[in-house]
Amino acid sequence: MSAVSQVAKKLFKSTVPGVAVLAPVTAGEQEILSPQALQFVATLHRIFNPTRKTLLQKRVLRQQELDRGVLPDFLPETAFIRNDPNWRAAAPAPGLQDRRVEITGPVDRKMVINALNSGAYTFMADFEDSTAPTWENIISGQLNMRDAVREDITFTNPNGKKYELRKDGKLATLLVRPRGWHMVEKHVLIDGEPCSASIFDFSLYFFHNAKELVKRGKGPYFYLPKMESHLEARLWNDIFNVAQDMINIPRGTIRGTVLIETLLAAYEMDEIIYELRDHSSGLNCGRWDYIFSFIKKLRNHPQFVLPQRSSVTMSVPFMDAYVRLLIQTCHKRGVHAMGGMAAQIPIKNNAEANNAAMTKVRNDKLREVTAGHDGTWVAHPDLVKIALDIFNEHMPQANQMHIRRDDVKVTATDLIDINFKGTITEESIRENIEIGLAYMEAWLRGVGCVPIFNLMEDLATYEISRSQLYQWVRHNVRTDKGKVVTGEYVSQILDEETDKIRKNLGAKYANTKYDAAKKAFATNVTGERYDDFLPDLLYDDIITISPQSKL
Repeated sequence: MSAVSQVAKKLFKSTVPGVAVLAPVTAGEQEILSPQALQFVATLHRIFNPTRKTLLQKRVLRQQELDRGVLPDFLPETAFIRNDPNWRAAAPAPGLQDRRVEITGPVDRKMVINALNSGAYTFMADFEDSTAPTWENIISGQLNMRDAVREDITFTNPNGKKYELRKDGKLATLLVRPRGWHMVEKHVLIDGEPCSASIFDFSLYFFHNAKELVKRGKGPYFYLPKMESHLEARLWNDIFNVAQDMINIPRGTIRGTVLIETLLAAYEMDEIIYELRDHSSGLNCGRWDYIFSFIKKLRNHPQFVLPQRSSVTMSVPFMDAYVRLLIQTCHKRGVHAMGGMAAQIPIKNNAEANNAAMTKVRNDKLREVTAGHDGTWVAHPDLVKIALDIFNEHMPQANQMHIRRDDVKVTATDLIDINFKGTITEESIRENIEIGLAYMEAWLRGVGCVPIFNLMEDLATYEISRSQLYQWVRHNVRTDKGKVVTGEYVSQILDEETDKIRKNLGAKYANTKYDAAKKAFATNVTGERYDDFLPDLLYDDIITISPQSKL
């Protein structure tokens, strides 16, 4: 936050009955929190939050079943949906017919401008994994979205460099990813309870921008994260219908692409599209969160221990099955099958390392386009051209929905098949700890997207690091050198890596959040306690609730 915005902030007094905003805002942010907008948020929260909480409890009960050995399977009660070859989802919406390269990133002002200008076909502005959910990030992000939709967004660096939108009309189509169902927005109380973060993010963006987007020939488009069942997709669809009715725009104007980034959702892909069918714009292979979910859901079973992250490639059995099934399902239903994230970033001052990293990107994108994906993700503007070149060469048309993949036969056990070679080394343990510490420290400072070891790490890749350490200790795996991985061993390495950081930073260490990061990280790497998500551990450490603003 700049000094100027800090000075300009003041406590906000809501005039909407039952709604309290517990944080200071700027004058511009007050426009986002208008009485009409807060009433819209409150209405949707009051209608749908009870269902959200019920569905979260279903997640808890399903985890208990998994722990007892009831492994995932396709649902017998929804077989009629999967087996009906005739139904289709909605046709692609304006601006979403061709999605061959999508760029993603946080909602800070500079990133939004650079992403819209990047040459990618779409930009997913992310309120979730690449944005630490500080109040400043969330509410200023909504302001940035409003200005971006109206193509009236500029940014000037402290050094005077100005950023503005390109004038040739080649801006990326905007999509927004709200936070997942498991999160709440503690800075906003509705009838005394924290607002659903999903409903808060969706409602503010939709209320302020839906009609303007339609006027400009597009619409309110979303990416929907972290769902674990078609019932959670049904909840989104119900919210979409009510929201569209409330502002009097046609149902079907909203479109949502669902990230298949949980293991359980992979067994309900047909059903998820079906629930959203009038609002569906396809599915995406959220590969890093999917690996995290695989570990998390099956963490108590020794037969599902995964090796180090570098061994878990897209070609291993369970990942390959997931990709093939997703493409087949999407194309059968007439929607986009989007590929996953290239986490590599350009490496300056090392041509050899940079060439190796960019070769990995090219190979990954070639794999996706030849498999039948309709588009892919990148995290850095410099990767847009690389991905475009691959997709342009192999996909001259707007998408590949005509590639039905009728050859694909994926069983329930294929999706949990980890019959592949991989190792666990002390180096991989240290790397997971280094990534975990560095990411948590940045998250505590309000930064949700961090370059580490020449990869762009967001919440999903951090979660893999934390979950792998838990799983390895929980089952006392052995490293390639025969060392048993125990809680004491990992704690010792955590101490060593923290000491190394302290020595490298010297006096600067005192101004970091590494001590807090280490303390929280240590709770989840001894094989005993396991938190579902990082915000469960640290959200209270980054909220900025003003005591005098409480009800």
